[in-house]
Amino acid sequence: MTEPAPPAPGAKRDDDLEEFALPFFQLLALRLQVVLFAILTRLTDLLLLLWRPRLLVPYLGIWWAEILHTPYRARRTFEVVRALKTTGQRFRELIYGETPLMTALWFFKRAGLGRGSRLVDLGAGRGRVLIAARWLGAEAHGVELIADHVTRVAPRLQAAGITLTVGDMTREELGDATHLFTNWLALTPETKARLIERFRTCRPGTRIITVTRPIEAKGFVPLSKHWMLFTWGIEAVWIHEYRPETPALP
Repeated sequence: MTEPAPPAPGAKRDDDLEEFALPFFQLLALRLQVVLFAILTRLTDLLLLLWRPRLLVPYLGIWWAEILHTPYRARRTFEVVRALKTTGQRFRELIYGETPLMTALWFFKRAGLGRGSRLVDLGAGRGRVLIAARWLGAEAHGVELIADHVTRVAPRLQAAGITLTVGDMTREELGDATHLFTNWLALTPETKARLIERFRTCRPGTRIITVTRPIEAKGFVPLSKHWMLFTWGIEAVWIHEYRPETPALP
């Protein structure tokens, strides 16, 4: 096999983040907005956890891990580069925000998540969404590409009955899930296409929740759209149901 040619001097990398650069004052305003949203969502999270005190310690654990090693400053470590080569993803797909408990609880209830349900979070990060699923009494499992995220918080989450493992979300086993969640805001069209094909391994009737854009493929029926608060601002959340086409009788 011929090795790919090295990029020309000065050529832009396909995972370059320069396209997301903002003017100084716009960047400053955005950061102030993020700080305000972060304060608001943390306060609401803590108030909600007063109703489920057993989840408070795991929540504080992942919050402390985030303070020590923020997930918003992705680094091109050997581990990260190797994981990206294995999955075929790009570096910019690792940049993400968090989903507040208030937001997750609201759309989970709309999607019918509760006792007897099993949620799988694809691209779970540090597991904040999984705590919301446990708040509702559902089983909660997450898969995350970056091992550093998982090793820092998985033991804390396990105490709350939550599992978080290292893996490629486009290869995760989904047959036992009743609900799926993925924040695919930063995913490329190629990664989204692979993920949709993985969705087709779900059982009929599985509810799938996506952020920003709906699933635009046959067999996935949009049930509702909601505008919700995230740590970076207001974003659309889509709830779908998987209804594969019934094969025609001979």
